[in-house]
Amino acid sequence: MVEESKTSDPQIRENPDPHETNRPVPKKVIVIIVLALSWAIGYILMAHPGDEAQWGDNRTKADLMAHSGASTGPVDGAQIYAAQCVACHQASGAGLPGVFPPLAGSEWVLAKESLPVNILLHGISGKLTVKGTAYTGTMPAFKDKLSDAEIAAVLTFVRANFGNKAGPIAVASVQTERQAGKAKTSPWNGDDELAKLK
Repeated sequence: MVEESKTSDPQIRENPDPHETNRPVPKKVIVIIVLALSWAIGYILMAHPGDEAQWGDNRTKADLMAHSGASTGPVDGAQIYAAQCVACHQASGAGLPGVFPPLAGSEWVLAKESLPVNILLHGISGKLTVKGTAYTGTMPAFKDKLSDAEIAAVLTFVRANFGNKAGPIAVASVQTERQAGKAKTSPWNGDDELAKLK
């Protein structure tokens, strides 16, 4: 009878409550990760940057160096205009009325070549009158952004488009004006200073 009471006891008959056990990462996965990391570290340590170019993509160290000086081809003034000028002066060269002056028919663009070169090199600040309309604002200097060839190309493009019919700008003219204005650190003061350059 004592045995019967033991088997009828509910605690003895029930299975234990389930519980979560620790599930470690399988050893195979750990071995694969260790092997992959070892290979990657070994590959990096054993790499030879001075290897023959034909072992890679046929580029030499000289090919990867930044090239300074003369460009490999002609400079595209339209491309420079699209990248640097179109946001303000618009694709049509008409500018934005009351905000940005037009380049189409602008007396500053059509003036002797040293004037637009100086405008692009040093920028403008203050009141500028274009085709009888006064504009107040700031145009940035491009002497540190564009090379002599790029300035000549973009000005030649502007002077030959948007209905403008002025001659091209020579790279030598840009070089001369850049040398002459080396000491100038501030932008031109609009009409007041630019009128003296005419």
